[in-house]
Amino acid sequence: MVTRLQKYLADAGVASRRASEEIISSGRVKVNGRVVKELGTKVDTAKDKIVVDGQLVRPKRRIYVALHKPKDFLCTKRDPEGRRTIGDLLPPEWDNLHSVGRLDKESEGLIFLTNDGEFSLKLTHPRYGIRKKYVVSVLGRVEPSLLSRFIAGIEDAGEMLKVAKARILSANNTRSVVELELAEGKNREIRRLFALADMEIERLVRVSIGPIKLGELPAGKWRILTETEIKSLLSQ
Repeated sequence: MVTRLQKYLADAGVASRRASEEIISSGRVKVNGRVVKELGTKVDTAKDKIVVDGQLVRPKRRIYVALHKPKDFLCTKRDPEGRRTIGDLLPPEWDNLHSVGRLDKESEGLIFLTNDGEFSLKLTHPRYGIRKKYVVSVLGRVEPSLLSRFIAGIEDAGEMLKVAKARILSANNTRSVVELELAEGKNREIRRLFALADMEIERLVRVSIGPIKLGELPAGKWRILTETEIKSLLSQ
């Protein structure tokens, strides 16, 4: 893959991209034995030999994981109080992975983990609008008018909470199941919306992020995202 030299250095963990530019400008980088000071120089990550201060720079292997987070697990690698975390579900050698966004302790479903910061930014920044879909079981009957309010938006604590799409999957006087789609997920947004309507959530499951679905992945299990899936997420 052909990329800019400063991006290659940043991705390999040498320094931030800005600091990598300073390293290049100061003449500390050699590409195939030749000192390179020009910013924006392109390198072929598969063929070129990049050396910084005499040390060969190897590209960091990027990892993209889809995990089915179970209920009562925290979206962190470790917890000082000893509570269960998603880090407990992953191999020890993946200690450098971080979650892409979060699910609260009570919620379940699809979450990604990676060591690729740009991938995380693309999937979490509001300007990219990556859609996330949830199936929510609620005690009591959810009326269509309530979902219309959710789509229009409800203000809470100075924030506008809203969903992009909503539909009722089933409803009776005891329990309702609804599907909600968010374009921008604020902290505990779905739970706050139903709390404002005085309705109690029984279960909340994230079933998809962009084109990637939770599918049949069992709770507590993970899988590696395919190259095709990664490209489909980044092209959203």
